[in-house]
Amino acid sequence: MPPRSGLGKGLDALIPAGSQTATPSATGVTQVAIDLIQRNPRQPREKFDLEELENLAVSIREHGVIQPLIVSPAKNGIYVLIAGERRLQASRKAGLKTVPVVIRHATDQQLLELALIENVQRADLNPIEEAEAYQNLSKEFKMSHEAIAERVGKNRSTVANTIRLLDASAAVKQALVDGRITEGHARAMLSLSARAQEALLDRIINLDLSVRSTELLAHKYTGQKPATKKKTASGAEVTDVEKRLRASLGTKVNFKYGKRGGTITIYYYSDEELDSLLEKLT
Repeated sequence: MPPRSGLGKGLDALIPAGSQTATPSATGVTQVAIDLIQRNPRQPREKFDLEELENLAVSIREHGVIQPLIVSPAKNGIYVLIAGERRLQASRKAGLKTVPVVIRHATDQQLLELALIENVQRADLNPIEEAEAYQNLSKEFKMSHEAIAERVGKNRSTVANTIRLLDASAAVKQALVDGRITEGHARAMLSLSARAQEALLDRIINLDLSVRSTELLAHKYTGQKPATKKKTASGAEVTDVEKRLRASLGTKVNFKYGKRGGTITIYYYSDEELDSLLEKLT
């Protein structure tokens, strides 16, 4: 399989070339009966676009399978698919008896990693499928979020935030899978109860709310006030304010900035200066 740039380590880095159990060609590709290839049991993707599969089947009938599938030998002459789920299904639709494959040996963990990497590279997984795949790597194979992120070529925080989507209610997860809301909408509701999530979900869809509006409403549902950024003044800003006041008033001015307000102290040195200040300020 040609290497892909920018995402994860790629298939060749994760699984070594294993011994061939069928006679390969000079290119390392061999033909295997399609009935001997089983779906990867750790394939995270559950749904495939039927129209896309049919279009690929038409292409395969005309041109054959251009890119070989990657399989791992199992028991009794059976092979487990590592990469090429879409091509396998389309080949069956096209009526092929055999398909070109490259045979590699892979562990259960590698089967999941490789299926996940292939789908992430193609952007084939919906957010919940991706989250479940990450969680399986984390819980079953004790992989850290950082290690998973390295495998799929993403940031650790992205992996962690994706896994958090599994805490959403069933209705919110389904809306996310259906594309009616975004991951941002779903994450904004995670602090709410399932009932509150579903109530807010209806408003998001009916009113076409933005993620920011969803965050504000979620705070109201929990009785929390949305976090506001407290403005702070730097030393340079304080000096600048003092200079502008001195230039305007013609006398010494001290400006102090506080979190809940501040003070401005205006100095005068004679009754005449006081009268002049009063004229300027009133």
